[in-house]
Amino acid sequence: MNDFDYPDCFAEIWSRYMRKGSGSGLPDLPPDKRPRERLLANGPASLSDAELLAVILNTGTQGKNVSILAGEVLGLLDRNKNIPRIEELSRLTGMGKTKASQVAAMLEFGRRRWGSVGTRVKQPLDIFTLVRHNADRKQERFISISLNGAHEALAVRVVTIGLLNRTIVHPREVFADLIQDRAAAFAVAHNHPSGKILPSSEDDEITERLRAAADILGLHFLDHLIFSENDWWSYRQNGRIGENSREGEQRAVLPASATGPD
Repeated sequence: MNDFDYPDCFAEIWSRYMRKGSGSGLPDLPPDKRPRERLLANGPASLSDAELLAVILNTGTQGKNVSILAGEVLGLLDRNKNIPRIEELSRLTGMGKTKASQVAAMLEFGRRRWGSVGTRVKQPLDIFTLVRHNADRKQERFISISLNGAHEALAVRVVTIGLLNRTIVHPREVFADLIQDRAAAFAVAHNHPSGKILPSSEDDEITERLRAAADILGLHFLDHLIFSENDWWSYRQNGRIGENSREGEQRAVLPASATGPD
């Protein structure tokens, strides 16, 4: 699970696009860089979200190749907590009703068959599995996971998207969705684009604010995970959330996984 490679070939695609003009498909790339060929060789898990969308969309439009269109669709999906309406998708230049319908149908089918709803969260690795696809983003994404009393996922949402390497989140933005979901428990997670997964002072501050608010609302704060593409750091595993978290002891940082923190 930790050995998947997510090469950022879209920077190369963009560079070639700018040099060669505005075709509607993907510019010529070596076979091992083409999303569809890589999908056939290594499976869908080896592709980034943008690459998967490029495969689904297949072609772009005159003046906007498929990689750029896929990036715009991905941005729209990141800004929506739910599946966008077809009308909203089709407003993107180059989409149209047909491509918008394909994307909406794909998202709904995936949600019904393999969505995160019902996934049991028993350990930090389960949280990492639910949020890992956000690790390749260039900005921090703060994500909340609503859980029922059995710690089964009710919803996984991007709460805020930060600027460059920092995101700012207010507890009300997290708890608004939790209350709407009638959650009994929750976990939060955010990516560190730098790849370094140890918490910052800002991470500690928002974790404490969420813990205090959760106590007032009677919600079980399960964990706060900081993650990169191949690793993660858990507040609960390191004794910073839970029964012993308020004793004021200085605890040694435990390795998050087999690979250890960066």
